[in-house]
Amino acid sequence: QVQLVESGGGLVQAGGSLRLSCAASGRTFNTYPMGWFRQAPGKEREFVAAISRSGDATYYAGSVKGRFTISRDNAKNTVYLQMNSLKPGDTAVYYCAAKTLLGDTNYYIREEQYNAWGQGTQVTVSS
Repeated sequence: QVQLVESGGGLVQAGGSLRLSCAASGRTFNTYPMGWFRQAPGKEREFVAAISRSGDATYYAGSVKGRFTISRDNAKNTVYLQMNSLKPGDTAVYYCAAKTLLGDTNYYIREEQYNAWGQGTQVTVSS
């Protein structure tokens, strides 16, 4: 089973930026569609962004589109989430996820479609 480790979270003021990283174990990272999700206190986990195996296709939740960018470096087994113009409403634990089982689409946006998860990294945006 692939292991995922997120990093890059922290405390930032509204309007600031952070870049999250998610490092994956194994030799087949380039075969996994990847995604980022987040969970705010008292709320359910929600989709943020997804990226295809090669990185040529991406998809974003409406709440982050235009502010966040998902990317990946398959040579480094890493997926990134660049977050700009952060708002207090972006405060959450951010999780990366991998779909290691076979699928027939470029990317996935539902939580149940992913079968490997990281432990999460806290992002706090102050007003």
